[in-house]
Amino acid sequence: MVAGVRSLLICAALMPLTAWAGVSVNAVRLWAGPDSTRVVMDLDAPADHRIFHLRDPSRIVVDLTQARLAASAMPDGAGAVTRIRSGKRDGGDLRVVLDLSVDAIQPRSVILPPNDVYGHRLVIDLFPQGSEAARSAAPVIAQQRREVLVAIDPGHGGEDPGAIGRRGTREKSVVLQIARRLAEQINAQPGMRAMLTRNGDYFLTHRNRWQKARDQRADFFVSIHADAFKDRRAHGSSVYALSERAATDEAARWLAERENAADLIGGVSLDDKDDLLASVLLDLSQNAAISSSLNAGSFLLDELGAINDLRRKEVQQANFLVLKSPDIPSLLVETAFISNPEEEKRLLNAAYQEKIAAAIMRGIRGYFARNAPPGTQLAQARGADGDLAYRHVIGSGETLSEIAARYKVKMQEIRSANDLHGDVIRVGQVLAIPLAR
Repeated sequence: MVAGVRSLLICAALMPLTAWAGVSVNAVRLWAGPDSTRVVMDLDAPADHRIFHLRDPSRIVVDLTQARLAASAMPDGAGAVTRIRSGKRDGGDLRVVLDLSVDAIQPRSVILPPNDVYGHRLVIDLFPQGSEAARSAAPVIAQQRREVLVAIDPGHGGEDPGAIGRRGTREKSVVLQIARRLAEQINAQPGMRAMLTRNGDYFLTHRNRWQKARDQRADFFVSIHADAFKDRRAHGSSVYALSERAATDEAARWLAERENAADLIGGVSLDDKDDLLASVLLDLSQNAAISSSLNAGSFLLDELGAINDLRRKEVQQANFLVLKSPDIPSLLVETAFISNPEEEKRLLNAAYQEKIAAAIMRGIRGYFARNAPPGTQLAQARGADGDLAYRHVIGSGETLSEIAARYKVKMQEIRSANDLHGDVIRVGQVLAIPLAR
């Protein structure tokens, strides 16, 4: 009986959560200018969306993933738009339809981040097809989605040297070097950006480390370490995610201090929730973070296994304080054993540090290739086959070689991705740009 009542309570608690879990369209605005018509949807969070043009009658269809319409009314028609209407689709998506007065329309859309006046916005510009305004706006709009932010945490620091190798190598120093190299490699990837929790020799508490990542709204957290063991023969790399038990303990702490526990996933706060709903929200948040961490960890292990032996061939789970962020996928990477003389020697080698950094970068990139957050450049760049391919709209005067250099890929890779048999390209043409290797 008690279990049945608890199940009913949990179902009741989930009802408001379901509404919160998606994106709300809080208002729809419409303007008509001499060269284009603009529709703006005010959102409470970034939304993944798809936009396409249908004819007979002419209309622009916008599908927003896991979204609902909270706007009280739609604006009257203006410019190329005669009417705006909406409807729910199966699976929780929202469809917004812009009825048009003309057929020859070229739509452009972009998710914009908050500014001093507005929050998140989906902006749709409608241009006369083939107009100069459409050609000039396309490359600008394509670049306005946000980058995926990866928080990189070099372990230890300051008075905490970490493990010390036989040669006197200090873990805090070597992991900082690897972290800096990893940051450089991530920053070189289109659509990705890195931050360091520390960029010098100073101490941070474990909570300070992941709180820095949360303050910057990071999409991923990776802590870099070098393992040690009393048996100097121990060797290899390993990857850790947070254990379920550790997550439960941390959830209890958050619930005890929930008056300060604002800004969980989607900016939801726990301070105005009752105990049961707060517990359900936090459990869902942490379970999702752990699941994503384990998924991402498998990508990192595959890449690390290509350059070093693996201590464990599966992602391990442990009670690491530094992994306890309740809403960010988080991993701890033991790059190698600093207590092993051979691995200590390799850890001191700049070329090997670059290899380790490259392996971690490829693992993170591989994870986001299939799990790009909505509203990011990586989500916009997802190709039809599920891999990432950046979309570049060719502007006046651009050449294939310049485009290849900009995205750090080979010209032949662009030719292959677009079935090109030469180097001739035209203004307005859209090229799929494969990921840099």
